[in-house]
Amino acid sequence: DDDIFSSAFCEDSEKLINVHLFALAAKYYSLSNLGVCTPLEDMLEALKGDSEGAAGIKPDEFMNNKKSHEVQVMSELVDSISNYCEIKQVIDIGSGKGYLSSFLSMQYNLKVYGIDSSSSNTNGAHERNKKLKKHWRAYQSRGRENLKSQSLEKTNDRPVESEIRCKTINEELLNNASSLQNQDRVIIQDLVPSCGSTEMATPETSIETEADLVTGAQSQETKLSEEVLAVLNVLPADAVEDFSSSHCNCRELCEEEKVQRKMTSVKTKARKSSESNLYFPLTSCITAETELSDIITDLEDCMLVGLHTCGDLAANTLRIFTAKPEIKAVCSVGCCYHLLSEQFENQEECQDQVWGFPMCQYLKDKGWCCGRNARMSACLALERVAVGQMLPTESLFYRAVLQVIIEEIYGVTKSDRHVGKTFSKSSSFIDYVRRSLKKLELDDSKLPDNCIMDYYEKYQHRMNELEAFNMLKVVLAPCIEVLILLDRLCYLKEQENIAWSGLVKLFDPVKSPRCYAVIALKNQS
Repeated sequence: DDDIFSSAFCEDSEKLINVHLFALAAKYYSLSNLGVCTPLEDMLEALKGDSEGAAGIKPDEFMNNKKSHEVQVMSELVDSISNYCEIKQVIDIGSGKGYLSSFLSMQYNLKVYGIDSSSSNTNGAHERNKKLKKHWRAYQSRGRENLKSQSLEKTNDRPVESEIRCKTINEELLNNASSLQNQDRVIIQDLVPSCGSTEMATPETSIETEADLVTGAQSQETKLSEEVLAVLNVLPADAVEDFSSSHCNCRELCEEEKVQRKMTSVKTKARKSSESNLYFPLTSCITAETELSDIITDLEDCMLVGLHTCGDLAANTLRIFTAKPEIKAVCSVGCCYHLLSEQFENQEECQDQVWGFPMCQYLKDKGWCCGRNARMSACLALERVAVGQMLPTESLFYRAVLQVIIEEIYGVTKSDRHVGKTFSKSSSFIDYVRRSLKKLELDDSKLPDNCIMDYYEKYQHRMNELEAFNMLKVVLAPCIEVLILLDRLCYLKEQENIAWSGLVKLFDPVKSPRCYAVIALKNQS
């Protein structure tokens, strides 16, 4: 219990004296041990029953292994939720390069709007989607053949049962919503002591090489019909545009031409409605007050998704979901906890600002604050370290010594500028310091090489100490992530229009450390 775990620290000095007990406490308060997560398999079974999903497209044909794993797992869940809620429109918040959006559109026949604050991301997603269009029909044809063969194989293996609807999911998966809410409150009370002490960043994306998407595709397989091209060729780069092809002055046309153009417009709109699997990349900065109807002209009942939404964007996604009646479900995987804004981090509180943390009323009443150091620690990947992917100790040591140099030599304790990934570009510690000082716009001429090396040698014997300290931060990381995720879950539990909300572990944490999704479904009328 808490009394046992508290003995890991000295009562007088408050220093850590029992590392083993500290590690046990951290494990005890991890999400996997608390028992508050809904297994992904259970949720998919409750949503889909025995219905078979789509098959055929493998995202690893045009993504790296990490992104392929994330997109494949998350898109299956998003498709199951959209089918359950009987919606065909999906809004991908912080869509980045558009991998998830494109896959949802091609594989699951969904109409997807991908919204990102970076125009370069949006333009890149549009160009990538144009390449995918060339292979779209071949993908779909292959998927239909695979699905047909799978269906034939399983015809005699299992009976066909009725599809699960709202009553079933409420009874089988969601009947403990009220008790879960109480359980969450007890758990978060265990996590938080009785008294406690930006705007959207560009979504986290990895740099990947865009190789040929399907190298062996035959020309007859990839050729699209004229009807499909009529729809796909009007996909906009950064905005939703009218599908009508008639922009001429109709008074200049004869009556027969007017009728012909009207029929063409009707057919085009009909094809638009029948071909729902379209992807629209849009550029816009999303905040808690964003009106989606101002961005998406044909907004209808839809679902919000976010794959590694950065900082406050994850919290704002949940706020938009609860505030807009047309949004029936949400599936959000957050990241970049260090970029969260905190209401109680600074003494000067801005009453009008919407904060990334805390969200739930319980932590607000406690005035709870994590602080940047704790949020930075929450971004560490314990599972990767556990399998041998060790921390970059040398680069962390370089950064720590640099901090001492800029404080003692330049008197700088805070800066809005960042060193970034200077270590990988540096040939030595001297080179690292000089590159970093230039990025920080500090004069390096006052610092000779021998002075730089004096600092290095002064602290070199403490490198093992730094490594041990960072390992303790890694062990503690899941506990801080628990606090942030349970805060978001409890916020959803406080809302009256939510039928069910929960945390689901979507990804292999070694492949994708930020692996937990916050999921919620609204009451269905």
